[in-house]
Amino acid sequence: MTVNTEFITSARVLIPLAITFVAPGLIWFFRNNINRREAVSIWAGILTFISVAALVPDVLNGTIVKFTLFTLFPGVNVSFAADGLAFVFALIASFLWVFATSYNIGYMRTLNEHAQTRYYFCFAVAIFGAIGVAFSANIFTLYLFYEVISVFTYPLVAHHQDDSAFSGARKYMVYLMGTSKLFLLPAMVLTYVLAGTLDFHLGDVAQGIFPADADPTLVTITYVLYIAGLAKAALMPLHNWLPSAMVAPTPVSALLHAVAVVKAGVFSVSRVILSGFGVDLMDKLGLGLPTAYLAAFTIVTASLIALTKDDIKARLAYSTVSQLSYIIIGVAMLTPEAVQGGLMHIAHHAFSKITLFFGAGAIYVATHLKKISLMDGLGRRMPWTFGAFAIASLSMIGVPPVCGFATKWYLAKGAVTIGEWGLLIALLASTLLNAGYFAPIIYRAFFKAPAEGANIEQYSEAPLTMVIPLCTTALISVWLGLYPQTFLNFINVFGKF
Repeated sequence: MTVNTEFITSARVLIPLAITFVAPGLIWFFRNNINRREAVSIWAGILTFISVAALVPDVLNGTIVKFTLFTLFPGVNVSFAADGLAFVFALIASFLWVFATSYNIGYMRTLNEHAQTRYYFCFAVAIFGAIGVAFSANIFTLYLFYEVISVFTYPLVAHHQDDSAFSGARKYMVYLMGTSKLFLLPAMVLTYVLAGTLDFHLGDVAQGIFPADADPTLVTITYVLYIAGLAKAALMPLHNWLPSAMVAPTPVSALLHAVAVVKAGVFSVSRVILSGFGVDLMDKLGLGLPTAYLAAFTIVTASLIALTKDDIKARLAYSTVSQLSYIIIGVAMLTPEAVQGGLMHIAHHAFSKITLFFGAGAIYVATHLKKISLMDGLGRRMPWTFGAFAIASLSMIGVPPVCGFATKWYLAKGAVTIGEWGLLIALLASTLLNAGYFAPIIYRAFFKAPAEGANIEQYSEAPLTMVIPLCTTALISVWLGLYPQTFLNFINVFGKF
């Protein structure tokens, strides 16, 4: 699929940003009316999704919609662009905000959580940051919104305000803000010195922004700084913030692991590689395969650690560390099939992983259980929750027809195309490990008798405001597996595949 690129200037690209910018203020304004406060989140999500979707025809026709808000000095400005890659992230962030809000209502009200207005406010600002990252037309704009996400998710991680919450939140900020200041900021400066601009090269993935005569050593150093500075992607060894952030409420974990935070990380890595450096330069300097093998190491190692975790959120956290690197391994292989598989996984992982975290939260709200070893027979009392959890687990494993299969198919094709059998072995091993840490949860829930003395009859499904979103996202995971072209069309327009 090849589409000729046309650039137009239009403020329409600012509408989703404007909605998500105004929403937190309205949430705070209605802080004394909980129904209106929560309605703002739902309607803001719906309107944001509609405003993003309104740009779909232009993008699928090969049009990149751009708008510059203001210029600081030549080559450095705050500007936004809607292209195929932007839509993969923007669509899932706005769409899942609606489901996350419904789920939040059930979770926060049932547990009678404190500081709910602050919670919804920061949640909304995080989505604003995610939309800003998605539509960033240059590295400077991306950096600004990347930091917005970090700052405003800190109160969400520290929500419980106890020692473990503050400890996890401190680690969260040290990793994310520390790496962005130590590595990402210098990378941005080096890029400007070498290229004279921070604007992404949009329209194809072959050519980046660095001139042909740029010093290869300095370009390589710049690339390494970007990979280290974008720690939200959770590549090992810069991953430990993510499991530590599990002290947050489960809906926050879903936000961190499926929608805003980690997706901002892998999206930014993908954008920098494909629209900053470009496939040709990555291949010329030999930067792709080392990155792919680092991702492969992360995939396998995180999966092995997940096998050892009895706490369901901890197991899901290390699963996320592993699954994020599917995106990076695909992009770093630099072949059309692998890039398609990696970028598809931004969306496919989002729907499946948010289902898993929604499921974990529903289990906790209904039973106050966190340990997998205590969940024997629970599937009989919570069939909808565990049924959806099972579907999402199959996606993580890569079983057709759920969407994770499409991701792994394209990644495997990419590895075979370039003859990198080590990467293929890592992908196949991770699939077995995925089964190793997800299958026991489903087996315990549906096929194992409750432990002696355990009274599971007292339990039932969580509130419908929680169960309906998790069942819906599970079904969407199946739908995306049957129709992978849903997001593949945007990727093909972006990469000219």
